[in-house]
Amino acid sequence: MTSFILRVIDIIASLMAIIVLLPLMLLFALAIKIDSPGPVIFRQTRLARFRREFRMVKFRTMVSGADKKGSLVTAFGDSRITPVGNVLRRTKLDELPELWNVFIGDMSLVGPRPEVPKYVAYFKPEWEEVFSVRPGITDLATLEFRDEERILANTVDTEKSYIDVILPIKMKLAVKFVRNKSVFLYFKILILTVWSITFGRFFARPGQQHVEEAEAALKRESMKNDTTI
Repeated sequence: MTSFILRVIDIIASLMAIIVLLPLMLLFALAIKIDSPGPVIFRQTRLARFRREFRMVKFRTMVSGADKKGSLVTAFGDSRITPVGNVLRRTKLDELPELWNVFIGDMSLVGPRPEVPKYVAYFKPEWEEVFSVRPGITDLATLEFRDEERILANTVDTEKSYIDVILPIKMKLAVKFVRNKSVFLYFKILILTVWSITFGRFFARPGQQHVEEAEAALKRESMKNDTTI
């Protein structure tokens, strides 16, 4: 029953959001076109519920073909990011086209962030629960790792650091969401997400223990690499 209610909310909310935000999205599309050559929309294969592949859509924030010119994981200061893309990524507005994925049923407004097949290959058996629900635009991990690119900025191997440190913590939060899924939690995450990308940007964020855990692990990894060198 909960899944049915949330799906109805997803359909209504995503459709209303698309209609209301369409002028803004057209403005972003124009800015992207003027800023750099290439398509406005970036499409990438992700895994959804039951491990089904789908094409997730986002505003393109990097140079055309960036996914073939480096790691799929992006850190702050990546030279592939365009000027307009930098603004969209910092404000999370590059995610707006995903409202279409929500409307057609590939995703939900709230749910574990979908991963690319390359990184799903590193999933542990205890993480399989995340494929029992629709992936989402935002979730518990999104709230905590809002500044993920900055966290990864000083790592030697960005992709390895993501797989070994960030991904396990994200998946722990994703499983937590699945096991406690409810209408209340859905709206709580949705409200906190809106707050975090608007007014919350100007306030300190409490309860960042998972981010601190990741930063500590990355620091240990960095020290280990320095010792090895």
